[in-house]
Amino acid sequence: MKTTSKTPPYEEVEAILRDYLEKKGHRKTPERFTILKEIYSIDGHFDIEDLYVRMKNNKYRVSRATLYNTTELLLDCNLIVKHQFGHHSAQYEKSFQYGQHDHFIDIDTGEVSEFWDERLEEIQKYVEDTLHVKISHHSLVFYGKKLP
Repeated sequence: MKTTSKTPPYEEVEAILRDYLEKKGHRKTPERFTILKEIYSIDGHFDIEDLYVRMKNNKYRVSRATLYNTTELLLDCNLIVKHQFGHHSAQYEKSFQYGQHDHFIDIDTGEVSEFWDERLEEIQKYVEDTLHVKISHHSLVFYGKKLP
């Protein structure tokens, strides 16, 4: 199994958010940039509660409402992606300059594992050619139990 990720310089994602906020007429608050920085320091998936606790532990004063509102902005400007793995709360992960990957969810523990397989790119190309479409992204999630 292979995962593909590369941490971009924070300045790049900050510039994307700044441009997005300007174009949409939103305020450029310090809280939004602090949340972005915190998210881009996380390896892997997180939910809003994880992010809230993490920010509190790092002495940031931010409300859950601000976290929810900011994550919506970050979703809209494609800096994070949202996953709904089963019946659990929504999970997020950073997405800028992160390679396509898919997920396996352990139904006993809820643990999320990431994988990448080049054959999925071939399948995507087949779907595009067959249906005459351009796929922007996809989501593939396997659920099961890890073997002993």
